[in-house]
Amino acid sequence: MYKEYKLKKPFFEFGPKAYMYGTELLDLVMAIDGYAIKYDIDVIVDPQTIDIRLLAENTQRVQLYAQHMDLIPVGRGMGTILPEALKEAGAVGVLLNHAEKKLSMEEIEQTIRRADEVGLATMVCTDTIEEMRAVAGFAPNIIVAEPTELIGTGQTSSMEYVKESIAIVKAVNPAIQVLQGAGISNGKDVYNVIKAGADATGSSSGIVKVPNPAAMAEEMIAAVRKAWDERQ
Repeated sequence: MYKEYKLKKPFFEFGPKAYMYGTELLDLVMAIDGYAIKYDIDVIVDPQTIDIRLLAENTQRVQLYAQHMDLIPVGRGMGTILPEALKEAGAVGVLLNHAEKKLSMEEIEQTIRRADEVGLATMVCTDTIEEMRAVAGFAPNIIVAEPTELIGTGQTSSMEYVKESIAIVKAVNPAIQVLQGAGISNGKDVYNVIKAGADATGSSSGIVKVPNPAAMAEEMIAAVRKAWDERQ
């Protein structure tokens, strides 16, 4: 069964969204698991909920985060995602407030607390500097700094945004790790944001939409290692 690792800096996140699932996704994530071991980089994968157990049972190093969860307790709640069920399936964390699954500030805070109760890490997507500052006050484990208008465009955040967002989050709570997302298309993009001071970065369409997703995943994970080592 899945071996839980404590997430360490630097790390990488792969979000397949609903582009990939089942055996096709398993093949790619098993390759990514190998790259995580090869480059000694923790990798978060946030698959379709139904695929969490499949991936957990066939990987060693990747850490599986659900794409969403609901606040419900054990009991009634047809059609919802139960936190305890996610953890039992092999998830170690949950992604919240993605641009495609927005939550109110109250919902974000309450869901973080619910995840804390169950023992799931929280990774919260944010857009503006103001939103980052507010979410940082709720003490999630990871904040994703990701301008909504750049998601899937292949255009990355400016270095000014990267540096300002890191400074804002760390000023509120230095324990929160900051992942710079949006528009990450290749190893060069990864290298640039890690060199600029980010704890992590990640990609979705930059991996799933290329002819060889596994090769691109390795290029990006290798770039995390290279940039981090040069920062030390």
